[in-house]
Amino acid sequence: MENLRNYRNIGISAHIDSGKTTLTERMLYYTGRTHVIKEVKGEGAVMDHMELEKERGITITSAATTVHWHDKTINIIDTPGHVDFTVEVERSLRVLDGAVLVLCAVAGVQSQSITVDRQMKRYAVPRIAFINKMDRTGANPANVIQQLETKLNLTAIPLQLPIGAESDFQGVIDLIERQAIYFDGDNGEDVRTEPVPADLVEATERARQGMLEALSMVSDEIMELLLEEVDVPLDLIYKTIREGTIAQQFCPVMVGSAYRNKGVQPLLDAICRYLPSPLDREIFARDNDNGMAEIPLAADPDAPLVAMAFKLVEESFGQVTYMRIYQGTLSKGTFYFNARQRKRARISRILRVHADQKEDIDSASAGDIVAVMGLECATGDTYCSEGTNVSLESIFAAKPVIDLSIQPAKRSDYDKLSKALNRFMREDPTFRVHVDPETNETIISGMGELHLEIYVERIRREYKIECTVGAPKVSYREAPTRETPFNYKHRKQTGGSGQYAHVVGKLIPLEPQAPEPFVFENKVTGGRIPSEYIPSVEKGFRESMHKGPVAGYEVIGVHMRLEDGSYHDVDSSTMAFEICARDCFRETFKKADPVLLEPIMKVEVEIPTEFQGPVTGALSSKRGIILGTESRQGYTVITSEVPLAEMFGYSNDLRSSTQGKGSFSMEFLKYQKVPSRFQEEIVRKAAKATAKA
Repeated sequence: MENLRNYRNIGISAHIDSGKTTLTERMLYYTGRTHVIKEVKGEGAVMDHMELEKERGITITSAATTVHWHDKTINIIDTPGHVDFTVEVERSLRVLDGAVLVLCAVAGVQSQSITVDRQMKRYAVPRIAFINKMDRTGANPANVIQQLETKLNLTAIPLQLPIGAESDFQGVIDLIERQAIYFDGDNGEDVRTEPVPADLVEATERARQGMLEALSMVSDEIMELLLEEVDVPLDLIYKTIREGTIAQQFCPVMVGSAYRNKGVQPLLDAICRYLPSPLDREIFARDNDNGMAEIPLAADPDAPLVAMAFKLVEESFGQVTYMRIYQGTLSKGTFYFNARQRKRARISRILRVHADQKEDIDSASAGDIVAVMGLECATGDTYCSEGTNVSLESIFAAKPVIDLSIQPAKRSDYDKLSKALNRFMREDPTFRVHVDPETNETIISGMGELHLEIYVERIRREYKIECTVGAPKVSYREAPTRETPFNYKHRKQTGGSGQYAHVVGKLIPLEPQAPEPFVFENKVTGGRIPSEYIPSVEKGFRESMHKGPVAGYEVIGVHMRLEDGSYHDVDSSTMAFEICARDCFRETFKKADPVLLEPIMKVEVEIPTEFQGPVTGALSSKRGIILGTESRQGYTVITSEVPLAEMFGYSNDLRSSTQGKGSFSMEFLKYQKVPSRFQEEIVRKAAKATAKA
């Protein structure tokens, strides 16, 4: 097995259209993995292997590949930029050791850059920032570095200076080695180093001094050498940058233009030099046999296996499960234990993946990312050697905010549609399916219009099913607004043993942004309700949360405190207390002045400055709150909060009002109370739909 010190597991993440896939294509070419550079627009990139990705020029699913650069093996995952596919970024970052945050030299830190940064911080993933598109008009790397510090709260340390900018961008200056790097040849494959141009020597020395001073904040050795005015050895600079990056004390910044083939090779060098190997990361698992105590994992091929299934893909020949191995060795034909399902499973094949191509291998060890066949599991499941029973922290999946009814055009296609929806639910934790009990409609839920549109299109193409879809519907929530006491008795006598249950307590509203939508608190003392009935009371309350009495939407923000009650020796049962809790909740919730909450989206619109007035006005007319505007070289970026209900079809409105030059991105921000005049309309529509059913 190769030395684990030479392994790098990295992700390429960024806002939409920052050049992630273009950068990955260049990496494949320079490392010898491909022999022709393919473009996102036109024939389609290697990493965008789905037909839909090629047509739309966007990344929909994360794609994995393995490349070799000098003596290092790099597993790269190219992730989508659209917030609708945020789970792809989430699960990739969960299993990676390091990441490259790609930023546009003109647009800088955008809304999805902030989301990606938040995900990196959630999983403590060290990153290098790469300021791409230095050849674009309006490129301003200094502005991007400032935004890294103000918007992302990162300590950004530039390791390079650009030589020229916009159409005059020629190469980069390496501040550590004090040399200019140029990229010659048809595809920038010939890297040429020269002394720093005379007109840039002063700027280089000033920037290098700034870099060393920033590094001295984390290294006493560098601080002492600077105070003594002694040259800092290169080895010490490289060592300090590596240690500080891995400890996330700062973020090294590189510059370049992937499309113009400039700056990619130094970035590959930096990935190998500064980002962690599997041995540099501290990973903990929870011991299921020992009260969920945290235990450290070692990237040791001889230790018992611990691996995470982080992505599932259904292919023509069966389910492919992508796995990150944290400890031990995974061998073909061996049985392993699924900690969640508590059952054994056999690995029939192990595959090394390059986009949509796969090659069979016999085993894979700690630090590897591979695909396996023969498993029936869910995203986030932990696999271990038999005799070991540990779990890894699962993957965070955001709640869907938009619903769509779907049905096949032909009745004979119902089974095929059911198969397709079950597959997509297993693959994507942010895609949900349920049947509305009143209308009997199949409802699909997701992160946005594009998310659901892509799945409907995939059903049509991959399963040959023509579907009828309803208009997108907002996933509202119901919540109480005032504390309400309850004292509810359930009594039923129908001959023989009857039913008796009695609960007393309070319904207390929680904040809509509370971490848990429901809290149950048992304050019963003196055995007023026997302890075996308490879980039934909680179950009854919980089950009532699925459908609120106002308009049939899910209930959130409820704290149920059970304080007292009574029971009957003969007539009380777990079922009686469950029914009592359900009926009590419904009655009490209606008295708690319930309101509807709607999803509010953070919307970032980028438009030519001349259209600023009409676009701002249109957002305000959609009940939007303008948070701020920022001008960037003839373009204006408007940041706002807008209810999701007002954003349907906005892409067409924006295109028509900006002559096709505007773009926008949005992501879920919070739930907020619906204005009362709109609430009445929503409740009326819900009542009409129920009556029709």
